[in-house]
Amino acid sequence: MDGDTITRLPAATDGAGAAPAWDATTLPYLLRLGDACLVHAQRLAEWCGHAPVLEEDIALTNLALDQLGQARALLSLAGRCEGRGRDEDALAYQRGEAEFLNPSLLELPHTPPGDSAPCFGRTLLRGFLWASFAQALYRRLADSRDPALAGIAARALKECRYHAEHCADWVVRLGDGTAESQRRMQAALEDLWPYTAELFEDDAVDRAVAAAGLGPAWAELRPAWLASVEPVLREATLRMPPDTPFRSHGRRGRHTEAMGLLLAEMQSLARAFPGAVW
Repeated sequence: MDGDTITRLPAATDGAGAAPAWDATTLPYLLRLGDACLVHAQRLAEWCGHAPVLEEDIALTNLALDQLGQARALLSLAGRCEGRGRDEDALAYQRGEAEFLNPSLLELPHTPPGDSAPCFGRTLLRGFLWASFAQALYRRLADSRDPALAGIAARALKECRYHAEHCADWVVRLGDGTAESQRRMQAALEDLWPYTAELFEDDAVDRAVAAAGLGPAWAELRPAWLASVEPVLREATLRMPPDTPFRSHGRRGRHTEAMGLLLAEMQSLARAFPGAVW
């Protein structure tokens, strides 16, 4: 999605022409999704020039660009609804770690715990888990009473369908591949799975958004997500880990140690040259 597409999005209004109920309680909903796409785009872009084959190098870069386009649209909308004069760049580059509200799953590094090298399969598995969730979310957001958000969701849904299919293909290929690739994918699943619980936590933000007809509570999406995820994991011969008491809290601004390093790199140029335009 390019900048022209974003600027042509309709103004956020309800059917009567009044601004929809985005306020201090509900606005974090937009930031959570916009931040999720932005952080995931940054992680995917780290594979540019480093993927195991050229075709996949290009594919991952395109996935990153799709996620970045979604982030731009969502953060631009959030800035307009916030009414404090912050645009997408200000929200991306001028907030501190605790102000980002993305799920922790998307900030985790590509390198597994205790290992020294990035794991390609881990990246694709995370991409599959997230794209499957995003599909379910955007499908519901396409019916939002905010026409701007509904328009973003309709466009993003098409992209996320491809992302899920592409990542699922690799999950199956590596999970049902060699003994070593299967071992690595199972280890990645066991490490990433506990972080997916955060996607479905219920809180006051989600309840307020759902009550206003602006979007679904994320907790409602778990059955649809599982319906997409479970068949692929079975085909990949991967065992679904049991649920655990562990909970991550990125959606509340409490992040893993990886987040600070990610932001330091992502924001370095903008912070070194504040206000620069190019």
